[in-house]
Amino acid sequence: MAELTIAFVDLTGSVSVFETLGNDRATKAVTKLTQWIGSVGLENGGKVVKMLGDGVLLSFTNNRLAVETMTQIQQEHAQRVAQWPNRLKLMMQIGMARGQVIQVDGDCFGDAVNVASRLSDLAGPEQILVTDVVIRKLGTRHGVRSRSLGPMRIKGRVEPCEVFRIEWQTEMLSEFLTLPADLHQLGMSAESVFGGIELGWLDANQSFNLTDLPLKIGRVPEADFVVNDPRVSRLHASIDIRSGNYVLEDISSYGTWVRFDGAENAISLRRQECLLHSDGEIAMGAPFSDFSAPTISFRLVDGQMVLGRPR
Repeated sequence: MAELTIAFVDLTGSVSVFETLGNDRATKAVTKLTQWIGSVGLENGGKVVKMLGDGVLLSFTNNRLAVETMTQIQQEHAQRVAQWPNRLKLMMQIGMARGQVIQVDGDCFGDAVNVASRLSDLAGPEQILVTDVVIRKLGTRHGVRSRSLGPMRIKGRVEPCEVFRIEWQTEMLSEFLTLPADLHQLGMSAESVFGGIELGWLDANQSFNLTDLPLKIGRVPEADFVVNDPRVSRLHASIDIRSGNYVLEDISSYGTWVRFDGAENAISLRRQECLLHSDGEIAMGAPFSDFSAPTISFRLVDGQMVLGRPR
């Protein structure tokens, strides 16, 4: 047996993410996030015991490093998702406990494992709940802010356990004010996980991440992608994602036409919508047969970058 600090990190909000992105893309996003959590743990002296779908179980010999690592994970992830729409936000709830742990074939068993799991279930999004033992083992001058939530009855334990909440948000604000360049880089790498869509018209080319959707295409400057042609309505069309599929909706006065690469025929839309299943072109206000029709090219981008912290 060994005395270890166990941390259980569970993701919340996955139902909305799966409904929005579809199974394949959402699974990829969840996997990249859990891999990132594991990599941060490893870099800080921890061990990834196992991945549990949308959760990660980690163990640490050093209790202080365990608390600092979980705080770091919450801070960096909060900065990453600050600009994401609510439907794509995967938040973290973390439970931690320290005690004697039995290690068998790479897995961990013991009261600390069970308590950490229960505290993760009790925690809300963006919370870290820990036992009193974790707080006591920090020693003096640790700089960790915490608040006692009082004794709690935890399933599987006879006696109540005093639970503390780690107050990490104040430190996050301090880092936010002093590291603007790093935060920008962090946000970009996170958003690329989901992929996106690229639009081009004449010399204008613009990329949109899934966190930017829905986007509006139109003639006015308020549009997300501007096509300055009199046949284009003020707000002509919108692009969103539903169940992992890109959807183009015509909201114009004169109609929209869609032609996919390799296809001979175009799809005509009048206050209708269609799935953008592959790359192609969009004619706005006039069909493709009119050689002067304002035509936008579009390309679907699949997210490939791995989540990580700025170096």
